[in-house]
Amino acid sequence: MHVNRVVADALGVVTICLVSVLVLLGLFCVLYSFYFRNRIKGFTQLGYFSGPWIIRILFIFLATWWGLGEIFRLNLLRRDGRLLNALSATWQESLCKIYIVSNLGFAEPCVFLTLVFLLRASLQKSGTLSPKWNARTAGYVLLYCVPVFVLQLVVILIGPKFNKESNMHRLPPYFTKAAATSKTRRNDDVALCTYPLLSTIILGLFNTILSAYLSLLGRRILHLVINNGLQKRVYALTCSVVCLVPLRVLFLGLSVRFRPELFLFETLAFLAFLSLWCCVGVGICLLVYFPVADSLALRNLQKDIEARRRVSDEHNDTMSLIANQSPVDESLVSSPGRNSVASTKRGSISFRTMEKDETSGAFVELSLFSPSRHSTPPGSPRLLGWPMLPPAQALGGP
Repeated sequence: MHVNRVVADALGVVTICLVSVLVLLGLFCVLYSFYFRNRIKGFTQLGYFSGPWIIRILFIFLATWWGLGEIFRLNLLRRDGRLLNALSATWQESLCKIYIVSNLGFAEPCVFLTLVFLLRASLQKSGTLSPKWNARTAGYVLLYCVPVFVLQLVVILIGPKFNKESNMHRLPPYFTKAAATSKTRRNDDVALCTYPLLSTIILGLFNTILSAYLSLLGRRILHLVINNGLQKRVYALTCSVVCLVPLRVLFLGLSVRFRPELFLFETLAFLAFLSLWCCVGVGICLLVYFPVADSLALRNLQKDIEARRRVSDEHNDTMSLIANQSPVDESLVSSPGRNSVASTKRGSISFRTMEKDETSGAFVELSLFSPSRHSTPPGSPRLLGWPMLPPAQALGGP
């Protein structure tokens, strides 16, 4: 029995460590999302990937809420000299009831709803770009969670009345009981949290509906996605929900057959926690972290392409100027009278002279053009080329 208690306490410590990892991962993803929004300013095309950023943060917040609730459920904190042992048995039982309503009635259903809406957002073309989409989606998450929350509240508050012997429709205690009384080494009363079977059934029905809908969404996305990497991500997310969520419900249902101070109960509760922890971790990575990381990589790639294109254009302009200047020099020496005509035909640097008035004199305008776009039309006046001197002086005359 002593060995079993040590192992049970070790499972509690592992639970706290895993929740800490989940919280740190969520905090990192939140900061990463804000960094992403700051870096994509000016990149309108990447704004699509930043559209559901509020729902992503809401998903992380709900996952953190669920994880902290799992810590307060642990029997480890109710041992002699631990945090919750200072409370009376009545208060400890109240905390267990709050845990059932908070986690099984609110946090866990909202986590799955948010996950479904984030996956569904990938099928929308422009709706997620609107700020109203985030507020509307958050409202839908809370609205769809209300039925489960109300049913869990009914099980916790009204369900114990059906356990009385005077009631003709009496149910076994494990159907509605959220806590069981036990004794510590000091012979003090302590309330250990349990999972009411009715609460587990309600959660199982809700998760079954969402899992079926998520499978349909996954199939639709797989038909649209042609990238192998994205297909693997969709497969991983869909399989994690479809496989791990029923396992959690199964473990919670089996836990009602054992008293909460037993090692088997602790093991089943830990396996149920681990199933959902893996599912939530996969969701955070695939729906929050990877989209942001891919968008930043796409932004850097776009900047590299623009930089290379700019360098290539500058190189081409330089080579064009070098190639076009040689014919200009030859035409100046061999045939000054045809200077402007030759430069016009070959596409060169032309210095046009224009007379503003008699007092201001002449000024020079530099124009760069190519023969394909700016050739002199037939019959147009001949452009005067460089230099702005008579031909005799250009050849070195007096």
